[in-house]
Amino acid sequence: MTLDQLKSLFEQAGVKKLYAKPLAENDNSKNQIYFAGAVETLNVFPSQQIFAENTPRGPSFKAHLNFGWLLETGETAPAPGAQLILYSQYPEVRFSGFLRGCKGGPNQLMVDRERAKAGPPELIRQLAGRILFLGVTADRRVLGYVAAGNSQVALEFNAQSFPSAFVVFREVPLPNVPKEADSRSKLLAELGRINRLGWIDSKQLDSDGRMKPCNAPQCGGFTLEAELGVPKNSDAEPDFLGWEVKQHAVASFERVAAGTITLMTPEPTGGFYKERGPEAFVRRFGYVDKLGRPDRLNFGGIHKAGQRHQTTGLTLKLQGYNVERGVITDAEGALALVSDAGEVAAAWAFGGLLTHWARKHARAVYVPSQCRKEPRRQYAYGDHVRLAVGTDALRFLHAMADGAVYYDPGIKLEHASGKVAIKRRSQFRVASKNIEALYEKVELVEV
Repeated sequence: MTLDQLKSLFEQAGVKKLYAKPLAENDNSKNQIYFAGAVETLNVFPSQQIFAENTPRGPSFKAHLNFGWLLETGETAPAPGAQLILYSQYPEVRFSGFLRGCKGGPNQLMVDRERAKAGPPELIRQLAGRILFLGVTADRRVLGYVAAGNSQVALEFNAQSFPSAFVVFREVPLPNVPKEADSRSKLLAELGRINRLGWIDSKQLDSDGRMKPCNAPQCGGFTLEAELGVPKNSDAEPDFLGWEVKQHAVASFERVAAGTITLMTPEPTGGFYKERGPEAFVRRFGYVDKLGRPDRLNFGGIHKAGQRHQTTGLTLKLQGYNVERGVITDAEGALALVSDAGEVAAAWAFGGLLTHWARKHARAVYVPSQCRKEPRRQYAYGDHVRLAVGTDALRFLHAMADGAVYYDPGIKLEHASGKVAIKRRSQFRVASKNIEALYEKVELVEV
């Protein structure tokens, strides 16, 4: 089989991004495969769920993959045990379990060095210079193929030059799949078109494809997404061609870094909130509406790590995270709101935060907007945007520890003494000027 034939097999299997890694001698089924010394790997290869585990080597997080080995027939041999393991104390990511429970996988090419030495000389020739190919599909599957070191595929691969993708991986372009540069240019072209529209009536695109008016305060994001063809509440994936689209309000388009940005809104996974529910939580830790609106209780205000909030009496703590070293020290740790008495009012497990951040924020674009309400609510979007790439959940935790990212909820009980109406909104936010804390690279681009 040639390299072009292999790329064609990956395309026919639905792969949209293809990466390759030359395998070292100790990259095998016994020792695991070293992926990277960067948590960004978790953004590239989509996981089903991330689980926390404390091990003798320290805290780790296991990201289970929907993985299978691509066969030369075009069929796939599922490997249900495949997972990425983040050893957060280093940090580094390794690939393991890729042969467990699999029938038809490349067992011979993934044997450990001791077993290989006891095998025939031909096996040694096959193992030296192996190439691992990993493809990612639109429906979040990961497909793998190992080329023997003396194969035609490996010979052709080594004779060509491929761009670096991240750390130890190279990107292998697929002939019938748009390049990443194309997705960037298409995104910028669409944002330029939207900028030139001027004032746009506030709207939202429903999941059934119907366009509807939108009159809520958060309609700036919905209107932008509707123009991009992204339905409201569509899914947990990036919004447009692999880019997460974030809109933020500014008073002037000349101040593109002004305003505040909501990064994500995950519900607590632990503490009093999870155990007793949001109504009991607000009654316990909330307060009477400060604007005097009758029969209403609120829970809000900016909560920064290590600072006691004067109104709620709660302190946001990173439990199981070493601020000085910037590493997770307890896999079962969490971001927690804690009372003076030590009671955990609400908590977000690190594993859940890793899952959410890795799934949505690998690449993001930040778009400034303005709103006017007369004669009806309308939005306009700026001619300069910021493209942000190179993030991971450890950067998020570090930004939390530094106070750049903070918890700013908007939870309320209306008709608190009668038939209660509950609004849940647990939002993590960042000042627009501080998004550099979350990414390796932030670029200002004119659209």
